[in-house]
Amino acid sequence: MTDLIIIGAGPAGITAAIYALRAGISVMVFDGNLYGGQAAITSQIENYPAIKSISGAVFAQKLYHQAIDLKANIIFEKVISVNFLDKIKTVTTSKNTYTAKTVIVATGVKRRVLNCEGEKEFTGKGVSYCATCDGAFFRNKKVVIVGGGNTALEDALFLSNQCQKVTIVHRRDSFRAEKALINAVLSRNNTNIVYNSNIVKINGEQTITSVDVYNTVDNSINNIETSGVFIAIGYEPDNAFLSEFLQLNTEGYIISNEYCTTNIGGIFVAGDTRTKPLRQIVTACADGAIAGVSAVSYIAKYSDR
Repeated sequence: MTDLIIIGAGPAGITAAIYALRAGISVMVFDGNLYGGQAAITSQIENYPAIKSISGAVFAQKLYHQAIDLKANIIFEKVISVNFLDKIKTVTTSKNTYTAKTVIVATGVKRRVLNCEGEKEFTGKGVSYCATCDGAFFRNKKVVIVGGGNTALEDALFLSNQCQKVTIVHRRDSFRAEKALINAVLSRNNTNIVYNSNIVKINGEQTITSVDVYNTVDNSINNIETSGVFIAIGYEPDNAFLSEFLQLNTEGYIISNEYCTTNIGGIFVAGDTRTKPLRQIVTACADGAIAGVSAVSYIAKYSDR
């Protein structure tokens, strides 16, 4: 048994681990994929205080090694179920069952899917949800990006540096991203924007050849030639396995407050997976610090050490 289990090794989870370890308690961090969360697959981070610009991969590595240097026990096993009702909390992964005095949930979010014809069939074969992961496969080719927020435009900038042509398909008549990103995208000569439109079908046989795009203004359907489709239409929480214990809002986010508490004593939440007005790396780290300190305080008050 350990003092604290953290579910998720993104900025929130690792920051929580750093604060808890510095306070002298034992910590285990679980993640089914990689450390760094969404930050690790972000091409460039330019809005973190005191760091003008850093690649997401490097930022994630620095977080990870800082926690490792403090003797964090980071285990790459996917958490599949929990039991938060008893005084000693139980976390079951794909391989083992672990117990702890307190738990911080920092599961982050996952990218939304389009649910259009051809998306499932071509996922991993031309349909991608990570431009930085898969962009190199489409060097000097034509690609389509779906979305209009910061992530979509960041992906467009990244891909425009290596692809022949980038077409952004956006369902609205204007972007909802940061002004600096919008200006940067509009300045790229090899980037085209299709507003008021949705992809309704991804075409191809062995590989993607084109997409059918429905225009919501004139009800027309246009065919756009492409070798890849990058989907960046936002995120959603992955908290279904927690719904038996924790209160979720209608969108599936864990209900919490500025102290990162939940409806169950000894269970805290940090980062994008909780209800909050802004989901950024800096707010995830802030949550992690708060949740880490809260977990330490909980152990000191309510747990026999």
